[in-house]
Amino acid sequence: MAARGSEPELPLFAEKRANDPEAALKLLATEAQGCTRCDLYKNATQTVFGEGPVDARMMLVGEQPGDQEDLAGRPFVGPAGRVLDAALEAARIERSGVYITNAVKHFKNEPRGKRRLHKKPDTSEIDICRFWLDNEIAIVRPRIVVALGATAARGIMRKSLAINANRGRIIALPGGGRGLITVHPSYLLRIEEERDKRREFDLLVRDLGIAREAASRARS
Repeated sequence: MAARGSEPELPLFAEKRANDPEAALKLLATEAQGCTRCDLYKNATQTVFGEGPVDARMMLVGEQPGDQEDLAGRPFVGPAGRVLDAALEAARIERSGVYITNAVKHFKNEPRGKRRLHKKPDTSEIDICRFWLDNEIAIVRPRIVVALGATAARGIMRKSLAINANRGRIIALPGGGRGLITVHPSYLLRIEEERDKRREFDLLVRDLGIAREAASRARS
């Protein structure tokens, strides 16, 4: 179990990855299930780890699991997931070929009666949870990592970045490799005007298309 103050080192998984990537990813997922590195596990049902092929060319990183993801134990299965699925289809990307995860693995929420209200992870929670994301990237070795929203951008870039000023272009990741920043699909759910929502959807599809082209190129 990876408890607070007890951090398995990255080479533990990176070394195992060289011999058996699938086993390395499975070991990482098992370790993550017992994570108590921050307090978010206390109000969450379970750790929601990433899913997808261990040799995926593209990795999508969201913010955190939502209520439905927390209950199902899978990323992007709620309303934002349906927007993402539509955008992936429009960008000619098969979800089954993409590795999908979140920057934060537990659902941060505030219980309110029978409801659980979503709360945005703070920077310390994102930074603490980066251990798992860094290991996922090290094992999967995607050709492109797509950050969906500001939380994911901080997770992959190790600093906060403005989305609109940086979206849609290929950037170098601090630990090596390439990334691309775009909006989180949940942003579209908050747009009331249908025309504006359609425009933002088209921009999301554009960004995913740029990532698809980057992922199709040979490794440098």
